[in-house]
Amino acid sequence: MIRYILALFFLLCLSSCEDTNVLVMTDAAADAVSAITLTDEDVKKIAQRSAQSLDSEFHVAPIGNPYDTRLRKLLAGHLEKDGYTFNVKVYLTKDVNAFAMADGTIRVYSGLMDLMDDEELFFVIGHEMGHVVKKHSRKKVVVTYASSALRKGLASQNNEVGQIARSVLGAFAEQLTNAQFSQHEERQADQYGASFLQEEGYDTSTAVSALNKLTVLAKQHTFLSSHPDPGARAKQLLEGRDNEGEDQRSFLTRIMGYGKIIVIGLLDLLIFLFNWILSLWK
Repeated sequence: MIRYILALFFLLCLSSCEDTNVLVMTDAAADAVSAITLTDEDVKKIAQRSAQSLDSEFHVAPIGNPYDTRLRKLLAGHLEKDGYTFNVKVYLTKDVNAFAMADGTIRVYSGLMDLMDDEELFFVIGHEMGHVVKKHSRKKVVVTYASSALRKGLASQNNEVGQIARSVLGAFAEQLTNAQFSQHEERQADQYGASFLQEEGYDTSTAVSALNKLTVLAKQHTFLSSHPDPGARAKQLLEGRDNEGEDQRSFLTRIMGYGKIIVIGLLDLLIFLFNWILSLWK
């Protein structure tokens, strides 16, 4: 969060530069503030728009397609869980991937479905659900949204760097799906997926076999190589290390909550000062 304060400080400093587009800089400052004050509804709307954008770029398996039929049969009665209604579809591509959006959107690539049997696929989808339920996907939206604010800040400079920045402003959805989860977040999602299996009477060894398959492919796929080691995660599941450090993290979460309140107050003050400086120019 300190970055947001520094970003706004730089906005104030850069506003005195003669080649700065003040209006776009103001937009960047507003985006930086809204990035940490996004409501759950805001995040869901952003996630929905991002999912729609990606759906338009990929070939979504239509109803009746063998991949769609397999997925519907596997997930029948399992799409409402922990307060979320999940929207799961298949992208017809040989790539091995899957991702979840904060609104409950989950997309599975057919290449991944070819690799997994039904129980392993069930774990993978449970894993993605875990990212949503545990708010990891929400965090990705906030972080990616904040980075778009920084790109606007670069774009406000009327020079070549700014022009390059403008050219990537439309890549939000791609950034969102490529953003990496932390090791702790991946462990939480693994545990959620394993619990998902247990609830349906499946053996959790299925989760281990799914992760081991991903381990084999990790060196061959950029998507997998950028993720925390699936082999190490499989070992953690086998050893039952699922609550390590949870109390400490809970305490840190409360501390971060208090910090957010303070930061929002400081940002409001900086925005007020920024607008006051602009008023002096009029």
